[in-house]
Amino acid sequence: ALLDLVFNDLDSPWAVEIIRGVEEVAHEAEVGTVVSANHDRVGAARQWMTNLRARASDGVILVTSVLEPGLHDELRRLGVPLVVIDPAGSPATDAPTVGATNWAGGMAATGHLLGLGHRRIGFIEGPPRLLCSRARLDGYRAALDVAGVPVEDELVVPGDFYHESGFTGCNRLLDLSDPPTAVFAASDQMALGAIEALRRRGLRVPEDMSVVGFDDLPEVRWSAPPLTTVRQPLSDMGKLAARAVLDLARDVAPASPRIELATELVVRASTGAPREV
Repeated sequence: ALLDLVFNDLDSPWAVEIIRGVEEVAHEAEVGTVVSANHDRVGAARQWMTNLRARASDGVILVTSVLEPGLHDELRRLGVPLVVIDPAGSPATDAPTVGATNWAGGMAATGHLLGLGHRRIGFIEGPPRLLCSRARLDGYRAALDVAGVPVEDELVVPGDFYHESGFTGCNRLLDLSDPPTAVFAASDQMALGAIEALRRRGLRVPEDMSVVGFDDLPEVRWSAPPLTTVRQPLSDMGKLAARAVLDLARDVAPASPRIELATELVVRASTGAPREV
């Protein structure tokens, strides 16, 4: 028996966390795991489908990856069950999904900074095509709204979840005539990029600017300073998706078509009160 686990790309530490969860469940069930990445390459999904047919996969787990609708139909025809982790855009399937409470996480991160006394809070967003990115941004806006702090467009800058865009985004915020006193980055990698941008300008975290990330990747405990972030239970998401797809392969319907796991704020040393002006 085989499970297929498909990512858009594998150059992210959070992919490893999801693989770990899927592997644990597959190992217990004595099922093999095939991991692949389609990198948005033209024809990659078709090629993958051909390989999938050849190896007679028992189930597919898609991670923030968009498959053309035609391929969904093909999986259905082959009778191969599908589960989606953190759907990117509205999934064009009736497939069960496993996600995290991104909106609540965005609200908790921003609420934490507001509670410390910050009023100008920058936000570095993730790719807008991903539902998780949009939900984190909505959580940020909602927290400001509840606190009666106006949402300013200039404080929201684009990012793509990777280090470089956090670095660039933070520099953009620092170049504003009235820069923010805190930054919430929609991923840990962007938060680390932001900390590097501050370091290169001789600014200290959190004395000169507070930084919050999102994910709680293993390495952020070792950043300087250790990062305040929103923990996503990534390996648990992998475990649940693997269990759901194995159930479907045995014709057992999942308990719920949409599972959302709780995120939680982890406060470390990268956040503090704004400097007295």
